[in-house]
Amino acid sequence: MPDLGDGGYVLFSMLVIVGSANAVNLTDGLDGLAIGPVLIASGTFMLFCYLAGNYRFATYLQIPFVKGSGELTILCGALIGSGLGFLWFNTYPAQIFMGDVGSLSLGAALGTIAVVTKQEILLVIVGGIL
Repeated sequence: MPDLGDGGYVLFSMLVIVGSANAVNLTDGLDGLAIGPVLIASGTFMLFCYLAGNYRFATYLQIPFVKGSGELTILCGALIGSGLGFLWFNTYPAQIFMGDVGSLSLGAALGTIAVVTKQEILLVIVGGIL
């Protein structure tokens, strides 16, 4: 955990959020293929948000404890539920499309969750296909 200082951490956070938003947007450009990796990444971060928000689990697993990050578990669950609903209506013949607004917001949400839970490197590993 390097010490980047206040300004360095803000720049690093901006890089993570904008990078993940653009990564999901580029993946979605291939006929809506972004929702599968987003579901996997949301499920992984749902687990990590819960673990990072619980002091006992966080100290036992040696991950950074972030007070209040357990609340993001609900957001990750909502991302999974909405993604499954999107898949239902995006089958042939597609009734809805994600577009740039959806893919950019999903990527930014994943990046923000990674920054809040202090698991930025995990986002690179889990969202590597993005």
